[in-house]
Amino acid sequence: MIKKIPITPNGLESLKDELKKLKGTDRRTVIKDIAEAREHGDLSENAEYHAARERQSFIEERISELEDIIGRAQIIDTSNLSGNTVLFGAIVTLADENNDEKSVYKIVGMPESNINEGLLSIDSPLARALIGKHVGDSVEVSTPSGSKFYEIIAVRFC
Repeated sequence: MIKKIPITPNGLESLKDELKKLKGTDRRTVIKDIAEAREHGDLSENAEYHAARERQSFIEERISELEDIIGRAQIIDTSNLSGNTVLFGAIVTLADENNDEKSVYKIVGMPESNINEGLLSIDSPLARALIGKHVGDSVEVSTPSGSKFYEIIAVRFC
């Protein structure tokens, strides 16, 4: 049985855009770079050639990865959701119970996650602790530096 990958509509579109770019301009550019590097002579000592071949390998691996993810994507549209329960696609405001520092995360699928942008993977320990909880609930999350406690301040969907 094929394991589905949950993803938001925006996340899927972003992956499709990346795939289109890789298959189009990036592939053409690296093929041109390889051809130009070959013209410089001895390939065994040609750093430009080896760098272009490594780039080509990266592009082809990423294309395969994206095609697999897109093929197994389970689109979850959260635009019709509401309430104060944390679900996939929720934008959650948390307060660290030790220092009252607030943080905001959107719970998304693994392929679209980016903690620096506040996009928290559904597979992360924090997201797993939050799912099913409500505004006002307290959650405990095990981290490498010990347990952290958060209070759910707000939940919204868009």
